Amino acid sequence: MKEAAGGKILGVDYGDVRTGLAVSDILGFLSSGIGTIRPGGMRNTAIAVAEEAKKQNAVRIVIGLPKNMDGSEGFRAEAVRAFASLLAEYTDIPYVFYDERLSTVEAHNFLNLTDTKGKKRKEVVDTLSAQIILQNYLDAN
Repeated sequence: MKEAAGGKILGVDYGDVRTGLAVSDILGFLSSGIGTIRPGGMRNTAIAVAEEAKKQNAVRIVIGLPKNMDGSEGFRAEAVRAFASLLAEYTDIPYVFYDERLSTVEAHNFLNLTDTKGKKRKEVVDTLSAQIILQNYLDAN
């Protein structure tokens, strides 16, 4: 039985400007992108993600953790950890980090295959990255 059985999981690809969101089905098999938010600032993003998690009735939040190719964490990982700490102030829903290495590359490769360019590409890449992060988490668990 899948870990998420009985509740949805919210996937988050945190960014300074745009944050992509995805949600699993209730059985924890499939991830679907649900959009990108731009509330402005880390605190406002944490509030918006907490509200979306509640709206989706999420039982867990998976936050993409950017790591270097050697597995070490850099300044982006520090920002994501700071975001997660703020998020915990606005929701009791537990969160976990999931290695997001290459998820953005994978998203860009998919968008290349579908010939998605320009403004449309910028609008969907973060959502697609969140969907990939969450799907990888679901597949691993």
